[in-house]
This record gives sequence, C-alpha cells and structure tokens, in this order.
Amino acid sequence: MSSEVSVAEAVRVRVAGKINLALLSSKRRPDGYHSLATVFQAVSVYDEIEARWAPPGSFSVRVIGDQAARVPTDESNLALRAARLLRDLVATGPVGVELLIRKSIPVAGGMAGGSADAAGALLACAVLWDLDVSPEELAEFGARLGADVPFCLTGGTALGTGRGDQLAPVLSRGTYHWVLAFSEGELATPEVFGLFDRNGFGASGDLQVPPALLNALVSGDPLALGEHLVNDLQTAAWALRPELETLIEHGTELGAIGAIVSGSGPTVAFLAANEAQAVDLSVDLSCSGLCRSVKRVTGPVPGARLIN
Repeated sequence: MSSEVSVAEAVRVRVAGKINLALLSSKRRPDGYHSLATVFQAVSVYDEIEARWAPPGSFSVRVIGDQAARVPTDESNLALRAARLLRDLVATGPVGVELLIRKSIPVAGGMAGGSADAAGALLACAVLWDLDVSPEELAEFGARLGADVPFCLTGGTALGTGRGDQLAPVLSRGTYHWVLAFSEGELATPEVFGLFDRNGFGASGDLQVPPALLNALVSGDPLALGEHLVNDLQTAAWALRPELETLIEHGTELGAIGAIVSGSGPTVAFLAANEAQAVDLSVDLSCSGLCRSVKRVTGPVPGARLIN
C-alpha cells in the first residue's frame, strides 16, 4: 500500500452490490453449509465506506443513508468485524478506526450489502493503516467473514463455487441494463435456506451452471441471458413472500426479458433489452404499487475501489 495514502486523514472506498444470474444449491451438508454454483454480477448500486484514524484499540461504526436504522452498529456489524480481523491478522502496531457507511445497497435484500461493507472496510483499513497485504490475502480474509465478501472485492462477473467464495472470472461482453425492485422489509438468508431445507430442495449431485447462460454472457446477448436466469432459492423466497411472484409476473408483462429474485431476496432484478426499455420499465414498476422503490442499474461494474 502507498505510504502517501497512509498519512491521509480518511480513506473512502466505493463498493457495488451484486445480483446472482444463476444460483444453484445442494442439499444441506453435514457441516451445515450448502455447496453452491453461482454466477455473480456486480451492478451499479453502491455503498461507500469511509475509514478515519481513531485512538489505538478504538473501533466504531456509524451508518447513514437508505435503511441505515436496520444496520447494527455493535460487534455484529460485518464491516467492524472486518476491521478487527485485519488488525488481528496483519497490523504490526496499535491501530484504531472510525468507520462511516453510506448505504444505498438494500439491507437483507439479497444483494450482499453487508458483505460489500466488509469488503470496503478491508480495503479502506488496509490503505489507511498502510498494511503490507495483497489483494489475494484480502480475499482470503474476506472469505472468513462471509461467502460473498471475496466477490465484492473483485466485482465484474464471476463463477462462484464451494460456498460461493471460490471465484473464477467469467467472460462477459457488453453492458446489461437491470431494473431493481426493492420490497418493504427484508428476508434473512438463514430463513430462506431453512425453508429450502425443510421442503427437501437442493441437488444431490454435482452442480452445473447452465452452459446456455455462460454462452449468453460470452456473446453479450441479453435476450438469451434473460431466458436462462435461474435461482434455486426463488421458490422458498416466494413461499415466504408470495407478493414477489406477483411482482415478477407483472414485470414480465411490462416487457422485462428476464426476471429473478436476487440471492435469497427480496430484491427482484428485471433484465431489460436496452436502456430505453429499462427507463420505461422502471417508470411502470414505480407506479405499480408492488414494491417500495426501483432503481435502474447496469452491470458488470468493478468491485471495491478507492475514491479518494
């Protein structure tokens, strides 16, 4: 890390949310986890994490922005845990940090908002404290905090296996136009996986992302991509929040060429053929009364990046 940056009073990092273009899950394993095969795409909805020097041993976090009241600021906060982990594993002297999170990624919305904040905190603190740590090491530390954290560091489009934390880049041509529909409330990932398990869902054999989806990304064909979006958790999310199925049906009737619950939900991602269709779709969905708000985004975009 640059010593010039290390003397800065504050370091700011911007980090993107994600959607899952494919999410395939095994049955629950004996260790309590699920094997996953997923295709992540980082999209242009961002949180900002600001890290400032604090007295040695002092660690705190403050959250502002959309749904800020729903984000814990105690020791359970993932960004705060990331800062402490980095201190424990890498820092050679006494350090402290004040974190400020500016939220735009929905909370418990299936877009890795907490993981994005952890990724942003890892990068921001590494630069602020001028630590000798590589991107690969940051990704390794991130995997200890959550399966989505390594992807939030890298961004782009990637295939995730294992718990979703073992990443391989996926060739993706062009820019994809998405309309995100945000619902009231939230869906906790353990709750969705719990119903998934109780209903006996999940594959018993090897998990394979549909080749047609990967081919669509290589060719840059949004129509083909829209036809092959898949999420094994979607049925469980619908059972917990039946209005999500109604929302997807309505968005499809309005002209979306693809629709999927992102991760464990409840955010729904609608794929549009082009920017003009995305504008029309976002207006129509805003007037539908079926969601709290909508946002037009594009993907893929980079992961955690310095913005100082």
